[in-house]
Amino acid sequence: MKQSSLLFILNLVVIVGFSQTKYDHKKAFDPQFYPHGANEYRSASGQPGPKYWQNQADYKIATTIDTVNHSISGTVEITYTNHSPDHLGFLWLHMDQNIYKQDSRGSATTTQAGGRWANTNFTQGFVISDLAVEADGASYAPKYTETDTRMQVWLQKPLEAAGKKVKISMSFKFTVPEYGTDRMGRLKTRNGWIYEVAQWFPRMAVYDDIQGWNTLPYIGAGEFYLTYGDVEFNITAPANLIIVGSGELLNEKEVLTSTQLTRLASARKSDQTVMLRSADEVRDPKSRPTGNLTWKFKMQNTRDVAWAASRAFVWDAARINLPSGKTSLAMSVYPVESIKKDGWQRSTEFVKGSIEHYSKQWFEYPYPAAINVAGVVGGMEYPGIVFCSAESSGGDLWGVTDHEFGHIWFPMIVGSNERKYAWMDEGFNTFINGLSTREFNNGEFAKFSFFPPDDMARVAFNDKMDILFTAPDVVQQYNLGVAAYLKPAIMLDALRDVVLGPERFDNAFREYIRRWAYKHPTPWDFFRTMENVSGEDLGWFWRGWLFNNWKIDQAVKGVQYVGNKPENGASITIQNLEQMPMPVIVLIKESNGVQHRLHLPVEIWQRGAEWSFQVPTTTKITEVVLDPDKKIPDQNRKNNSLTKDF
Repeated sequence: MKQSSLLFILNLVVIVGFSQTKYDHKKAFDPQFYPHGANEYRSASGQPGPKYWQNQADYKIATTIDTVNHSISGTVEITYTNHSPDHLGFLWLHMDQNIYKQDSRGSATTTQAGGRWANTNFTQGFVISDLAVEADGASYAPKYTETDTRMQVWLQKPLEAAGKKVKISMSFKFTVPEYGTDRMGRLKTRNGWIYEVAQWFPRMAVYDDIQGWNTLPYIGAGEFYLTYGDVEFNITAPANLIIVGSGELLNEKEVLTSTQLTRLASARKSDQTVMLRSADEVRDPKSRPTGNLTWKFKMQNTRDVAWAASRAFVWDAARINLPSGKTSLAMSVYPVESIKKDGWQRSTEFVKGSIEHYSKQWFEYPYPAAINVAGVVGGMEYPGIVFCSAESSGGDLWGVTDHEFGHIWFPMIVGSNERKYAWMDEGFNTFINGLSTREFNNGEFAKFSFFPPDDMARVAFNDKMDILFTAPDVVQQYNLGVAAYLKPAIMLDALRDVVLGPERFDNAFREYIRRWAYKHPTPWDFFRTMENVSGEDLGWFWRGWLFNNWKIDQAVKGVQYVGNKPENGASITIQNLEQMPMPVIVLIKESNGVQHRLHLPVEIWQRGAEWSFQVPTTTKITEVVLDPDKKIPDQNRKNNSLTKDF
């Protein structure tokens, strides 16, 4: 009789409490989440369907660098394979160097505040000539149109479906900008220019089952969505340059000295950094051949390639140990100015630690080398090679190195659409960076890498924050660091630590990477995979975190003893005052020293904004604390606890 009366009172409290909060349980747990069902291309379980397809682009590139005029010129032959079920009457290519033209959309839409994507000077962009198409054994000059950072090539005869091929070839030339929207450029050092070369050849746009041709222009904040294939590229340059590039160097015996070859062989067997070209040798003519040399590289199953060149490079390397027993090679190139306390002489150590962690934790590193380049670019990633600031050192150098190499997994291996979904790229990467930083060298740099949880909550959920499901070029410039990087990482931390637990989360996340390695997942493929593998319906979670800027505010409302006697147990009432529901972790302390730690599932909020639960106390409660480990970004921790002798 007394218990029934208590439940009746608690039910009344729920009704009264609901009107005092912003929480709408029907909206939070709306059963209609997925906008479309499965099809033969993409399964309802989140994996590629039985007829999943993607087109392929293979490249053969021959290029020359002119260090007097700071220009790149060359030819590219693209073999494009149409695996889609559609006949294609035209092709679209990305012409990203055109962003550096004064009349580009990127130049026109750069904010007055400038920022990292602003052009400090302009170039002519790509200069294209000798465009030709070869199909069915015949070659012709096609009609084509360049529109800002895109080129449309019209075919005389549609490219048929189901594996038919066409070849596109052209000559191209461009000037390397000194500051290329923090993605590429050149840096003048005391011993010569450092060239970081990317977005350097016309690349095929993605044709997929979601949108057809993906032709969003390159404006700055939005990164890249590219077609996978094999790339062979040759770079002819003065012999005094050291050149490093994506993939495998095919002719090292032709471009390295005998001393460098011997040291390189040692580095492939060493867990310690081996110097290939020391600071003392940078000015020594004997450290390089004379004349001109052609460096030859190849990379398979990649969405892009990049490279760097300089006569100023110090160069070192060490072995990377992979879980399968295979090895790769960590390498760093940097000017002598970057050698300082915890400076670039530690870069290869950082590369090795980062790659080995991600390979063990998520998916094995697939490339023969991992190269870190010091230069003008603050931080930018490409398959097998990254560009980081030559001025970085210590925790900053670890952080940018680890972040850029984390991008090998997102989006180089898992090829999501960066131009639309920065949270699937920068956000996922920032999340895995947190785990790697805690592990590296017993957390050497962990204390420099994490914000206090309460500060993160206030920043990530402020009223002017863009929702995560916003295209990066649409996000307000001052919000991008949070909306693309920080908040999605907080989201995944909360999903891992509070909702699913590390084991279930890690299994699902690994399966997502495995399923979509070298493929093109959508957000819905990610959602479905995480739900199907973990066994949880997470529509409420995605809705609050990604599609709305809902906040979290869990509160302790009160404590009542059954029969007013602590030894009979206590009923504790909690509230959800904001719009986002989350599971609740509660710590209850009794005066006799006994502690109760309860994990309440998110379903407690399915019928309203208040919940009462019983605790088998035997003495008075001295403290009730919600989220005692600060695992969720609660907006108001003042109401998270009651501390007194009840």
